[in-house]
Amino acid sequence: MYGLTRATTTLLAAAAAGLLIWFATQIDDHSRGGFWAAYGLIAGAGLVMALSQLLGGWTKWGVPRFSVPFLLIAFVPIAFVSLWIVMAAEPGTAWLHRHVVAWTGDIHLRGFVNDLQEYVALFAFGIGLVFGFSFDTTGPRRAVAPPTGREKVADRRATDEPLTAERGEVGTTARHRAVRRDREPVGASPTRDET
Repeated sequence: MYGLTRATTTLLAAAAAGLLIWFATQIDDHSRGGFWAAYGLIAGAGLVMALSQLLGGWTKWGVPRFSVPFLLIAFVPIAFVSLWIVMAAEPGTAWLHRHVVAWTGDIHLRGFVNDLQEYVALFAFGIGLVFGFSFDTTGPRRAVAPPTGREKVADRRATDEPLTAERGEVGTTARHRAVRRDREPVGASPTRDET
């Protein structure tokens, strides 16, 4: 059942992602607004694919949660590099585009970034996909049955204390040793009981 649910959810998500990518092809990406709209839809397709695994029971129907460590360690660096390439590929001469291209030249990576601009759609898809991986589940919640009255609830403090007989024995032994020490002359060797 689990495999069937996951397979169905993945198929539906792939269809939705394909539809988003098709919408992106209908937008003229030669203008700045069209460029960001098209690649925003492609990033959305990546997000849909990642969330399909979460919603399809990939982690066994647990409660969804957002993973901040994953976001900071994995998503932020990946998004930074990918957005750098996307901004370098932006058409026109907008302020941010000019600065990214200039900074790329300053760090001697212009040829590398120019080569990767051909695959800018892949980087946009990856941004959405990796962001979707920031979501995870805590695992399935299990219901805990309320006590029926038959179970004996232990008082932790009482179980850690010594028994009455042990308390008396410990106290008596300590008192006897103190009394014996007071009665012994100075320099006397201890008796066999005290060692």
